[in-house]
Amino acid sequence: MTRKVALVTGAASGMGRTHAVRLASDGAIVIVQDIDAAGLDETARIVAAAGGDARTQVFDITDVAAIDMMACDVNREFGGIDIVVNNAGIGVDRVIEDIDPAAFDRMIGVHVKGSFFCGRAAVPSMKKRRWGRIINVSSRWAQAGHVMASDYIAAKGAILGLTKAWAKELAPFGITVNAIAPGGVWSRMVIENLGEEGVRREEREVPLGRWAQPEEISSTVSFLASERASFITGQVVSPNGGKTIVGI
Repeated sequence: MTRKVALVTGAASGMGRTHAVRLASDGAIVIVQDIDAAGLDETARIVAAAGGDARTQVFDITDVAAIDMMACDVNREFGGIDIVVNNAGIGVDRVIEDIDPAAFDRMIGVHVKGSFFCGRAAVPSMKKRRWGRIINVSSRWAQAGHVMASDYIAAKGAILGLTKAWAKELAPFGITVNAIAPGGVWSRMVIENLGEEGVRREEREVPLGRWAQPEEISSTVSFLASERASFITGQVVSPNGGKTIVGI
């Protein structure tokens, strides 16, 4: 992956940060995006301290003009984006009655619109090079459902459909497109929603007896971005400790 250019969205904390650090350790130049400027600066500092190369891009993932401007900047400096990790996301557990149009639009905008247009911005240079990796972050809930958060699940389900469609369309150009559908992960966003004791309760329902650390999910991202995964496309990989088992 040496000197490949990787875009990681939602990289100011959590899995986005560990994805960026892992890809940088694999040799990639990482472009890290988020609305949290301070968090992005910290991610870039961590990457640099480990000997990697990171460039920050602060904008809202639903802003298509900003996405296109970022792609122009990267194309001008590096010739294009080789790897896209569509990680940016939000999540709130809400019953149906509490999901108003604004909340629904925001959920779909961050996950689906953001993923679509970040991928779209990178595809022309990938096609030119006849090589590319797009990794879309979904959720095990998109495979199994959940008692709440139906807007979140709808958005993550759309990402699975997008992954399959792009995998078919882009395969002739040497571009692979896959999704990861993590189970429970120890991240700031989840801890803020559930609390540490809530996470501990959830862990008891996982066959492996625990939730993942963000770095474990980043290992899957690293594999799918590498040459080791060159014959894998249109697939969903779900590191979830056995909590959801489908398709066997």
